[in-house]
Amino acid sequence: MDIIQILKEDYQRFPVNQTYSIYASDVNFQDAVFKFRGVERYKLMINFIKTAFLNAKMDLHNIQSLDDTIKTEWTLSWNSPLPWKPRISISGWSELRLNAEGLIVSHIDYWNCSPLDVLKQHFFSLNSR
Repeated sequence: MDIIQILKEDYQRFPVNQTYSIYASDVNFQDAVFKFRGVERYKLMINFIKTAFLNAKMDLHNIQSLDDTIKTEWTLSWNSPLPWKPRISISGWSELRLNAEGLIVSHIDYWNCSPLDVLKQHFFSLNSR
């Protein structure tokens, strides 16, 4: 199975049963909040999402490969564990860089909003959900 198909399937079942074997052990991860190295820390972050976020869902809108880079466009949504359980949504894209062995060595997420915008969603409805 090729990496594009694996990623499509991982997005569909996110954050459950992710395929960590497609990542290099020292993968560099970065998003608007976190920056770290290592697949073990990446697993911890995904596990945090799995346990702290309610009804987490990752919608994949587009995936394309060019040379050693894969770009995905997505929307991550979940219900916050606050008593009123607001539905939170982040849209963005990821750039995944592959090494010579075809493993992901860099996973950088770009958000179409700021972390403050995400925080505001917990208290102010951005649209009727």
